Amino acid sequence: MKPFPISVADPISYPGPLPAQADVVVIGGGILGVMSAWELAKRGTKVVLLEKGRIAAEQSSRNWGWVRAQGRDAAEVPIMLDAAQMWRQMADEIGEDIGLRQSGVTYLAATEKDLARYADWLPIAKEHGLDTVVLGAKETAAQFEGSVTPWAGALWTPGDMRAEPWIAVPALARAAARDGVTIIEGCAARMIETAAGRVSGVVTEMGSIAASSVVVAGGAWSSLFLRRHGVKIPQLSVRATVAATAPIENLHDGAAVDNRLAFRRRQDGGYTLAASGFHELYVGPDAFRAFGSFTAQLMQDPMGTRLKAVAPKDYPDAWGTSRRWSADEISPFEKMRVLNPAPNMKKVHGMAKAFADTYPHLGKVEITTAWAGMIDTMPDLVPVVDNATDIPGLTIATGMCGHGFGIGPGFGRVTAQLVTGETPTHDISRFRLSRFHDGSKLTLGPNL
Repeated sequence: MKPFPISVADPISYPGPLPAQADVVVIGGGILGVMSAWELAKRGTKVVLLEKGRIAAEQSSRNWGWVRAQGRDAAEVPIMLDAAQMWRQMADEIGEDIGLRQSGVTYLAATEKDLARYADWLPIAKEHGLDTVVLGAKETAAQFEGSVTPWAGALWTPGDMRAEPWIAVPALARAAARDGVTIIEGCAARMIETAAGRVSGVVTEMGSIAASSVVVAGGAWSSLFLRRHGVKIPQLSVRATVAATAPIENLHDGAAVDNRLAFRRRQDGGYTLAASGFHELYVGPDAFRAFGSFTAQLMQDPMGTRLKAVAPKDYPDAWGTSRRWSADEISPFEKMRVLNPAPNMKKVHGMAKAFADTYPHLGKVEITTAWAGMIDTMPDLVPVVDNATDIPGLTIATGMCGHGFGIGPGFGRVTAQLVTGETPTHDISRFRLSRFHDGSKLTLGPNL
């Protein structure tokens, strides 16, 4: 197993050709796009999935690998419960080991105040029948034997799971392809075509494809693509750094996070590390436009976001990135096939030290590799999953706020229901697009 995200250097598995027609075109080959396409294919729909780079090469292979219900927004929990059931079923059916393990998720409280904040989430857990419990200091110490950190306690959901992102999402794509989804890598969607006011197809760099429905699940690129079509969403992207340790003893088999560090046991015997509550925002035109919408989030966690003045060339919100292009010219999505930000190496060294401080008997923690990803985030920390009323036939599924890997299968099913005109299984009014424009007061989701 290669504990590193997929890159543009990886060979193309799905070269095309582009068909002339489909019922639905899905734009974006992350977990949400893959699962939306697969769910649509299961409904007998002819689906084409377009990915400008490689399947799962961006945030879907760069995340922590947590499959959790714990700490989620109340409106997400029922969808996450569906997703958890889907994960188990897929792990049994696709014929590949994707590293899915039920090993629990733990939020470790540094103080009694932190523990009380975590405990505030218990009514949501109880409402949905989750096995979440609050642990005291002694119980927590017993669960994390060998640690010298004096945690005040923890919030623990033993039923939560973990999986290997760079293995799981490509495996799901292969299963989707076997069930009839046409996947094309290295094929950027340039424009949505319309006729009589509704979706009629998509122009790609390989040519045009006729379709009456389009799903935009482009992650960090969604806002740029949609703005070109007059659909405005206050979505920004933040850089998050992750690192992998060499294989070591099994200190804790699940996933855990405290006020310094998140860590997860990996299938290869190492741990994936990330800095808790830390991300970096490259300030560009979208950041200025959306600043007012993000005020409440910034005030809630003023030290969690570091501002970077200039994004690298061709990033979605870089100052020089084109905001307007025509269907017959190279789009921004062809200029940046895979968004591959450099990791913050100062943070990588700090994470290794924090892990060694937590488990001092390890000595110096060996980091074998590090990477970063751009997380698409929304002002209220919950996604947009909705039909675009101004462009009939367009469905938007984006802004997973760093929580998309685990819940991706569930939201993929909801997206397919929206596309096919089914009544969604769950109440998805929380995720409506209009909340940013209809005067609604935005309510922040849990920042746990």
